[in-house]
Amino acid sequence: MGKPFHSGLMWFRRDLRADDNAALYHALKSCAQVHCAFIFDREILDTLPRADRRVEFIRETLVELDAALRQLAGRPDAGLIVLHGVARQELPRLAHRLGVQAVFANHDYEPLAIDRDATVRSALAGVGIALHTYKDQAIFDRDEVLTQQGRPYGVFTPYKNAWLKKLDDFYLKPYPVARHADALAPRHAEHGLPVPRLGDIGFEPTNLAGLKIPVGPSGGQRLFADFLERVDRYHETRDFPAIKGPSYLSVHLRFGTISIRQLAGAAHRLARGGSQGASVWLAELIWRDFYFQVLANFPHVATGSFKPEYDAIHWEHGKHAESLFSAWCEGRTGYPIVDAAMAQINQTGYMHNRLRMVVASFLVKDLGIDWRWGERYFAEKLNDFDLSANNGGWQWSSSSGCDAQPYFRIFNPVSQSEKFDAGGKFIRRYLPALAALPDSALHAPWKARPMDLLAAGVELGKTYPAPLVMHEEAREKTLKRYAIVKKPASP
Repeated sequence: MGKPFHSGLMWFRRDLRADDNAALYHALKSCAQVHCAFIFDREILDTLPRADRRVEFIRETLVELDAALRQLAGRPDAGLIVLHGVARQELPRLAHRLGVQAVFANHDYEPLAIDRDATVRSALAGVGIALHTYKDQAIFDRDEVLTQQGRPYGVFTPYKNAWLKKLDDFYLKPYPVARHADALAPRHAEHGLPVPRLGDIGFEPTNLAGLKIPVGPSGGQRLFADFLERVDRYHETRDFPAIKGPSYLSVHLRFGTISIRQLAGAAHRLARGGSQGASVWLAELIWRDFYFQVLANFPHVATGSFKPEYDAIHWEHGKHAESLFSAWCEGRTGYPIVDAAMAQINQTGYMHNRLRMVVASFLVKDLGIDWRWGERYFAEKLNDFDLSANNGGWQWSSSSGCDAQPYFRIFNPVSQSEKFDAGGKFIRRYLPALAALPDSALHAPWKARPMDLLAAGVELGKTYPAPLVMHEEAREKTLKRYAIVKKPASP
């Protein structure tokens, strides 16, 4: 039986691996010849700083992907076409130039991506080329997991239970890409270098290599293998930033350098075998699917609160708010756990998940700043930035999202610090100015004995900031600020 298309184009986006890739599998299975392409999309890139770890991560990953495609084809003339331009223009041009009958890609759920794909689909249709997209970055997406009334879930636990009930081996099966790899097309020299250098697309090297962040599918597999050796203790270690507890796979999930089916399959298998750590980790992977479907089914969350009544809250504004926000961004709040966490994200592009909750709560509920400001800052800084998860996390912390913590639950940054970094190892790593303080004084230096501050060389207001606010006073202001959401709507 012949293949329906003579020639096709595989468009890589946030699925940068050759193994277990849904769209690549369908392209190879459906076409006698498949070209592979990635576009450095200027619509996204032109808004970024010239030194951006994510762009460097992608560039280094593309080098590996190009080699993997050649190895898969068993021919040195195969590989990746890499372009730099506006994707919604470049992709249709490339498809037309190659003379393909179909383009294959995996779903992307973000509003800008949906709009881009609609433009591309229309342009391709105008010249008789089909665009086929597939689910690849989630186990269940969009409307695959619904309530008994046929509605999307807005609360996580019942969603998780329905997700687990629906799961079977079919949804975890890898796509056997290699079986059809002989369809990979030669890559013509006219397309120039397989992967441009960073400078060729207007970017500069970052500290990515110095941070020893593993890139590409090989880096994702190394991290996964390492995590499997300690996943059984994940539930005990995941909340402590100074301990090697997390999987560190979030950036690989973000760019698709590792398959969610591989991770969820391993987590599910180990959880069924009695691993409590794997069970908790699986729930974290389900949260990822949950936020994908929230963004798909409730698109207003991209710009406003999931609970619209929370958009009526009056946040701090003007120069005072900007001053508070700058201090938070730069790690000058006077609360060591908050400042150390902000130093971590600023220096590395990563922040431990427990700390993401602590700093978000502090910005919104101690400083009274609109959660969207923090969401935008994280979007700029995080290596693993993903709109759905970032938005979901910020709305959870601000109590404006689905299944969020109640507005009156406000993290105390000092008690969080004492509980999750009791020995101060994390704080001392990122705030060397406080390193000599005893543990008892490290979490709230303004309460320290003068002799301890003097011995440690700490002078509040000079070598380390005094607190921007007092937590208990800020808490009372927040409760008043949020009181508006309790008021009944006008008739």
